Amino acid sequence: MTDHLHRTILLFDIEQFGTRDDVEQAFLRRMLYDVADDTLSAADISETARLRADRGDSVVELIDANVPVSGLLKALLTETPMLLHAKNRLMAGSTRMRLRIVLAAGYVGVDDKGWIGGDLNHAFRLLDAEPLRQALRTGADSSVLCVSDTVYQGVVRHGHHGVRPEEFHKIAVQTKEGPSSAWLRRVAAPEQADHGDSRPAAPSAASTDAAPTGTHVSGSQYGVTGGQVHGNLNFDLRGTERGDRR
Repeated sequence: MTDHLHRTILLFDIEQFGTRDDVEQAFLRRMLYDVADDTLSAADISETARLRADRGDSVVELIDANVPVSGLLKALLTETPMLLHAKNRLMAGSTRMRLRIVLAAGYVGVDDKGWIGGDLNHAFRLLDAEPLRQALRTGADSSVLCVSDTVYQGVVRHGHHGVRPEEFHKIAVQTKEGPSSAWLRRVAAPEQADHGDSRPAAPSAASTDAAPTGTHVSGSQYGVTGGQVHGNLNFDLRGTERGDRR
């Protein structure tokens, strides 16, 4: 009989992995391992306190329950986005990596045949949920983070150092086992990343009828946003806005 032990469950999944060829997939998986390892290292989680399973386009980490979740969460909120930005800025579009990330907790059974447990299954349901996929498709960031209700209630809502509860909003998730809820970290929309909160005002009739008295430059200013089991300033002289990121 498999004993079930309480573990922190961390899932990383690469967006559109199946649309890449074999060479790109191998490269992306190496990148994913680097991001996962560096994130956990930033959270001071040793290899002896974690187990890893490779699912091809995703990586699963089971972390010892004695490891503080607040430190891991802070690393996911700060270190992981920086790691992705540092890697993606050097990559061609076809090899840039974007991630869906889930942080959950619960009881998992581990034996020589694999891992089982309802809490683990639920974490995977969250990873595949449409709200996460939609947030990553339409967001400006290279990753989206979802936490289970257990993690939100036990850690996030208390506002530990580096963790802001107001950055998360509750989402409804439909799973095979029925409706569930989780918490998704707010992501910046492409237009927010490009324009901030302000937009160029449309010229009024009076201003278009009046003769010009000087040089007028319209447009926006853009900035850069910045053990284990191996298995500048941009001027738009035409007055148009930058389109959504593809």
